Amino acid sequence: MADQPEQRRAQDAAENTPQSAPQKGPPELPKKQPTPKKTQPTEQAAQRPATKEAAKNAPAGQQAAKATAQAASAQQAQQQAQPQQAVVQEDDRRRSRLAYFFSEVLHWTPSWLVSMVFHIVLLLVAAMITLPTEIESTVQQLVVAPGESEEIEEIEELLPDPPEAIDLDTASMPIEMPTDVEPIEDPSPFEDETAALASVEALSDLSPVLVPDTDLAAQAGTLTGDALAGRGSGKARLVATGGGTEGSERAVANALKWIVAHQLTDGGWSFNHALAPSCHGQCRNTGELTDARIAATGLALMPLLGAGNTHQQGKYRNNVKQGLYFLITRMKVSPQTGGGSLIDKQGRMYSHGIASIVLCEAYAMTHDRALRVPAQQAVNFIAYAQDPVGGGWRYQPRQAGDTSVVGWQLMALKSAHMGYLQVPPTTIEKAMRFLDSVQSNNGANYGYVSPGSGDATTAIGLLCRMYLGWKHDHPALAKGVKWLSNKGPSKNNMYYDYYATQVMRHWEGEEWKKWNAEMRDYLVESQATQGHEAGS
Repeated sequence: MADQPEQRRAQDAAENTPQSAPQKGPPELPKKQPTPKKTQPTEQAAQRPATKEAAKNAPAGQQAAKATAQAASAQQAQQQAQPQQAVVQEDDRRRSRLAYFFSEVLHWTPSWLVSMVFHIVLLLVAAMITLPTEIESTVQQLVVAPGESEEIEEIEELLPDPPEAIDLDTASMPIEMPTDVEPIEDPSPFEDETAALASVEALSDLSPVLVPDTDLAAQAGTLTGDALAGRGSGKARLVATGGGTEGSERAVANALKWIVAHQLTDGGWSFNHALAPSCHGQCRNTGELTDARIAATGLALMPLLGAGNTHQQGKYRNNVKQGLYFLITRMKVSPQTGGGSLIDKQGRMYSHGIASIVLCEAYAMTHDRALRVPAQQAVNFIAYAQDPVGGGWRYQPRQAGDTSVVGWQLMALKSAHMGYLQVPPTTIEKAMRFLDSVQSNNGANYGYVSPGSGDATTAIGLLCRMYLGWKHDHPALAKGVKWLSNKGPSKNNMYYDYYATQVMRHWEGEEWKKWNAEMRDYLVESQATQGHEAGS
């Protein structure tokens, strides 16, 4: 009962207190001064209740706060997703329009145009593919290395009947498949000029009319046709002014007839005259160099060319045609030498020089494009075979030179110069260096491999000096010509007679008249006039 007054006072106090709206959830806790704190809304709603009653109602309050937070997060996510959805929708619309465009293009575009575009793209892709380094090097090796065989292109209008002509290109005319220069026997162990010159006596039968009158050291552009004036229609005039007679011309005609009668069936010649079908051993004094057919063919063709016969005109044009074909088809072209070799096993560099003279002379006389390349290749090999130190030539390429072999090579270069072929200036400079090394008496006389004054070597040296530019006013040349004139022609050294006659012919004047009369008459008198040997 004592508790009743207390209850009444509590009711009175409650009645005097202002009524507030009913509160959902737990009663509010006494508010405290807020402390700055980084908390989430859900954390504020989940603060610990201060009373047991609040603790009982805490789960309900947390659920309400959580629901509110989730609603807010969902609204925020929806707001963020709206721009992304718009972008996706725009991309879809673009793809749809692009697909429609291509479908229309493919529908209305012709099939051939589609195929063309496809193949162009395919070619562009293929062009971007490169070979590995190893494959590239292999391809280069295949291109550079010479082939195992190369077809021989035959010379136009130079084939024996029936011809098998091929139209030749002036830029390139390989005569035979590229091969290295054939091995050459060891050079002869001659140490003196007499033994060496006697060994090649069979190679000395040349016509003096072949000698050109122009200076090898001069520029090719200043040359005229006078060097070939003794060929063809100009021959009769040269004979009349140069000291020829009716008897000498008859002797020349008989000699040419004997030469063509001893031509072999393959178009070439041999120093062994008995091998000719028309001879059968009827000739005496046959040669013994059976493996020097290139040299023999060259020596046979020289007087034929000197008399005005070519493969295009003249009484013996067919013989010249077959002879030129014989030489060219035996040339061995090698990339290592940059030229074509005409070396015989027994003739060696003598053979090459003699055959080169013929090819260059024939080209200079006719300017037949079929002869230009083989003639130039022969000249190129001469330049390659020169001794790079001493400047001479001998039996083997690049061997220290001797005056005898040098004479043939310089005559070939002279003939090439007349035909406007390319003669390397350095080759001429080195040749002059060699002549300096073997001269004596200040250039009036010459030795074989060292300074001397041999008969044949002096004649060779003086002729080479004339080719290289020495004129009448050169003291050494005048002295050398006087030396030859005093000796006169020989009755038993035709090698000396051959070169000395050319020197005197170029010198002209009284010295030439005296020399020619003696030399001409001796040759006419010593020529065979009877039987099968007539003309030899």
